[in-house]
Amino acid sequence: MSGTVIDIIWAVTFSLLGGLTGAVMFVALAARLPKIFDALTPNVDEGKEMIRGNRAVAEYFGRIVSAGIVGISIIIGAAVLGGLLAGLR
Repeated sequence: MSGTVIDIIWAVTFSLLGGLTGAVMFVALAARLPKIFDALTPNVDEGKEMIRGNRAVAEYFGRIVSAGIVGISIIIGAAVLGGLLAGLR
């Protein structure tokens, strides 16, 4: 096989491994993010406030969790891209 084909195979391998690792990390971190936010606000029970109909808490909680998920996604995307670039070198 030529060197280019081998480089492409390595790039695909690194991308798949990075993607799989990223997906596992994403699921693990996305599940823990609400618990981390609950720990940062010990005097507020977000679940009870949302059940009572407090929209301000619900929207704030949703925005914080969404921002965390977007941040995690950017980091994982960069890791996958780094693996792809490492495979092509």
